[in-house]
Amino acid sequence: MATRGFTGRRTPDDHAARTPPGQALTTDFPVLSAGPTPKIALADWSFTLKVGPRPVARWSWEEFSALPRTSYVRDIHCVTTWSKLDTAWEGVLVDDVLAAAGLAPPTGFTLAHGFDDYTTNVPTADLVGGKAMIATAYDGAPLEPDHGGPARLLVPHLYFWKSAKWLSGLQFTERDEAGFWELRGYHMYGDPWREQRYDDDA
Repeated sequence: MATRGFTGRRTPDDHAARTPPGQALTTDFPVLSAGPTPKIALADWSFTLKVGPRPVARWSWEEFSALPRTSYVRDIHCVTTWSKLDTAWEGVLVDDVLAAAGLAPPTGFTLAHGFDDYTTNVPTADLVGGKAMIATAYDGAPLEPDHGGPARLLVPHLYFWKSAKWLSGLQFTERDEAGFWELRGYHMYGDPWREQRYDDDA
């Protein structure tokens, strides 16, 4: 994983309760990727929901942009030990994607897929109830390609590798299937408050 633009600083007392153990605050937004940034034209972008191998719903960029929008501010935490507080996002809640597809959460596990063939696993319960969104804007502007634009998954309560960049779809699975970094020794869940960085962490 490459990280660019991280300079840590000591945690002020008023932010200490919001900073997980082993993390340092940054005011930058480091660029993280497992490979090069793909070029995705909006005319070519689509988002697909699957249950197992079966596609059940698909949206073009124009169709996806017509779904209900949500804005929220969240803290984010990277496994490479930086945290950034009060990040401002806008996008479509996973709840609203499911509602648009006429689905209740069909299985207990989900694989997020990126246009770069990246995958990461997240329990479905961690994507619903307002906990996660498909973000298309950051800090009042369209999401930049280096940060996962045009759309990325945002699961802010887990380490940031779970927030798959360049999102192309969500696949509901019957079992917890390891994704790109999980197959390479990262934790299957990734709770920053429990420092679940690697597969042998509790």
